[in-house]
Amino acid sequence: MKIRELFDQKTVFSFEVFPPKKTSSIDTVYKTLEELEGLTPDFISVTFSAGGSGNSALALDIASKIKESNAVEPMIHLPCINYSRAEISEVLAELDKRGIENILALRGDINPDIPPKKEFRYASDLVSFIRERGDYDIAGACYPEGHIEAEDMVADIHNLKRKVEAGASHLISQLFFDNDAFYRFQEKAQIAGIDVPIEAGIMPVTNKSQIERMVSMCGASLPAKFVKVMQKYENNPEALRDAGIAYAINQIVDLIANGVDGIHLYTMNNAYVARRITEAVSSLIERK
Repeated sequence: MKIRELFDQKTVFSFEVFPPKKTSSIDTVYKTLEELEGLTPDFISVTFSAGGSGNSALALDIASKIKESNAVEPMIHLPCINYSRAEISEVLAELDKRGIENILALRGDINPDIPPKKEFRYASDLVSFIRERGDYDIAGACYPEGHIEAEDMVADIHNLKRKVEAGASHLISQLFFDNDAFYRFQEKAQIAGIDVPIEAGIMPVTNKSQIERMVSMCGASLPAKFVKVMQKYENNPEALRDAGIAYAINQIVDLIANGVDGIHLYTMNNAYVARRITEAVSSLIERK
């Protein structure tokens, strides 16, 4: 099934999982998937190495497992910065063999230890390449507060429009903690003529180091009320986890009330957190 079709039917609700580190067994992710059974997200995306971490084969195996055992449509992340056209073609051939037709096309993070191959400079180049090579549903990433490397928000929206014009049929946002920032981004995208569905990326914060790491990587701003919550409970792990879950739920409730196209939950492979949030908001998901 093409994921784009779901947006015509309902408010889409999806998860993201990632392969284990080299020091961990893939069974840890399979256990997470088992614990997620019964939650019935519309799809589950699987992150894929931008080169160098060696988890690419595991990502494909996990995506296949999701399709076969969880009976949920998988979406495979496909970064391009460290891959050649020939290598991307090989991945597409493998996806065809496994019956996986949904792709999140990404440039990928630049690793200073791995020289980029430069055959794909931007995600829009990858979107065009994929579009020419098969009947795939292609999603793109977007950044409510602007890509950390973008000159400014105007340039970032311009690049996003190129991605959509190249063939991205829907978008998934980077995490954010300020819903007003997302609404401002939506308005800018609409003014620019970007009319594809946009899923809001929500990450429940369950520990202090997690938020510090993610904010440094993506540049998300921290609203004052969020900072107060983190500071109040930073030395109480259980309270911080529950506060993070509550904050994410409040974000999602507000987004759905304001007609968001979908919610993409960054689960961090934590089935407990995903279950708590899903059970809290499942009755709010609207069918069209």
